[in-house]
Amino acid sequence: MQFARLLHLVDSAIPTGSFAYSYGLESSITLGLVSTPFALRNYLYSYLQQAGSAELPFINSSFRLAELGEEMKVVAEEYDAQLQVPSLYKASAVQGRNWLKLLASFYPESGLDTITQWFAGLNIPPHFTLVFALALQRSGFALAELQAMYLHMLLRDQLSAAIRLGFLGPLEGHQLQHDFYTVFEHILAAHAGKEYGEAVRSAFLLDVAQVLHEDIYSKLFQN
Repeated sequence: MQFARLLHLVDSAIPTGSFAYSYGLESSITLGLVSTPFALRNYLYSYLQQAGSAELPFINSSFRLAELGEEMKVVAEEYDAQLQVPSLYKASAVQGRNWLKLLASFYPESGLDTITQWFAGLNIPPHFTLVFALALQRSGFALAELQAMYLHMLLRDQLSAAIRLGFLGPLEGHQLQHDFYTVFEHILAAHAGKEYGEAVRSAFLLDVAQVLHEDIYSKLFQN
């Protein structure tokens, strides 16, 4: 039953705001970094690899430090400092606030309002990656489930963006999503037990494309 609840929380219909962002895919297509189905596969692989190396360590640490002590303060400061793209910074904050509001309504007994207050006290936005783990840990979910569902959400949102951009059809998108689930096991195994101090970014061209998103003449997504 707990797994079914988690499936509901990561459903694309849940209003966290992720639908407004392509996280660099639109600019990558516009700039020619992604121009063929093969290139899209390579892009998705790089995107998920970077998510594994840069985001999963922060999820692991946040899950472990859900009591919000001094070390969690360092984690929050480190994560805030490494978000350099303004539109992604804003997206992370908006989605984080929406996520906490949503889960607080579903799990009022978990005291998730204290997480919101804690971030406000630090004058740091409640970034989505961090509060995704903090809120679900307090709500009784397991770390392994969180990790897999986080990757699932990232992959789903990327393919949804590709479909909305007209780069591929719905059937192609869902087939690609099915194929990429086999990659999850390798990513999760490679970053099992890693903490925030081991987080690294590995797909620099994707970062550049995200920065250049603002220069696109006509945009469907905010990033």
